[in-house]
Amino acid sequence: MVAVAIGRCLPIQPRTLFNSKSTDRGSPAGRFSWLGHAAAVTPLYRQTCVAAQQRPTWLPGLDPPPYLDGTLAGDFGFDPLGLAEDPETLRWYVQAELVHSRFAMLGVFGILVTDLLRVTGVSKIPIWYEAGAVKYDLANTETLFIVQLLLMGFAETKRYMDFVSPGSQAKEGSFFGLEAALEGLEPGYPGGPLLNPLGLAKDIKNAHDSKLKEIKNGRLAMVAMLGIFVQASVTHVGPIDNLVEHLSNPWHKTVIQTIANSSS
Repeated sequence: MVAVAIGRCLPIQPRTLFNSKSTDRGSPAGRFSWLGHAAAVTPLYRQTCVAAQQRPTWLPGLDPPPYLDGTLAGDFGFDPLGLAEDPETLRWYVQAELVHSRFAMLGVFGILVTDLLRVTGVSKIPIWYEAGAVKYDLANTETLFIVQLLLMGFAETKRYMDFVSPGSQAKEGSFFGLEAALEGLEPGYPGGPLLNPLGLAKDIKNAHDSKLKEIKNGRLAMVAMLGIFVQASVTHVGPIDNLVEHLSNPWHKTVIQTIANSSS
């Protein structure tokens, strides 16, 4: 594999082995000048080429598309439909995935915690897919919807404006004088004491590991959220109930038996 990787990177040119003009016995590289430029390649260049070929991809051995060069957090060259060929479209997809990842992580956490409290009898919280239909004493459903629409609409509008013009929402007077409390680090990564109270990843340009961990956990949460949706649709119970039932008889109460019983 390493030899193949080096071979892909070295611009070898075909030459005659006995060409006197291409043979220089005065230098180590010259003794093998019939290899073209390959003999003159520095070790650093060779290591760089090998590292590029060994870049992890979603399918081992697959060459990623050129527009996914590995600079983005969580970029493993996955784009079978070629949706991100346009740079501006790719930029939008990066932000969309980031926001959906964060919502999914919050959603999975909230569903699991409330379902655990309900199953253990600690609280009489309704099951997660019925929580939206519950009537609350503090306000009616219409009022809650309007308040949520205004708050979420304002936050999403500010986020979009920062996406279109990075840094514009951190200017003085753009957020009722509270710009310092948010202190956007870059689009998609707001900071400040309000959204980054622990002061993690202050140098967002060099926080590749933190970004990678977030996007990996976010993707896992999106898959988990999809699983929770399917479970609720098939079994009509919460994820903790499903887990308890599976653990009661692991060999006979699995996803395969559950789907088979629901379709019969």
